[in-house]
Amino acid sequence: MAVDNTYLLAGTCQLSVNGTSYLVAGDFGYSPAKVKRETLTGKDGVHGYKEEPVPGYIKAKLRDSGGLTVAQLNQMTNVTVTLQLANGKNIVGRNMWTVEFPEVDSVEGTIDVKWESPSVEEA
Repeated sequence: MAVDNTYLLAGTCQLSVNGTSYLVAGDFGYSPAKVKRETLTGKDGVHGYKEEPVPGYIKAKLRDSGGLTVAQLNQMTNVTVTLQLANGKNIVGRNMWTVEFPEVDSVEGTIDVKWESPSVEEA
């Protein structure tokens, strides 16, 4: 009997970097945002807003498997990161680099990783 995933919206994903798949232990996310806005106010009211560019990002808690090293993660630059989500969305980040030094949680065997780039798109 076929499984009906019509209403599946969240909970799972597949992640790859330059075509290599990694085990996602949990807590994954992304943002394709290009700008950050902040409201500017004065003593006489709201004046408007300012806008600054921000990088998009993809982040995930990866499982520390045998073929993965923290050094490899830390050295990643100019990589393509792809997320395939349970709801059917595909998230692609191009020319990405890792930020926030990855650290291993040895109790759970996990590593929090975040990639940033000016080019993160969802389809």
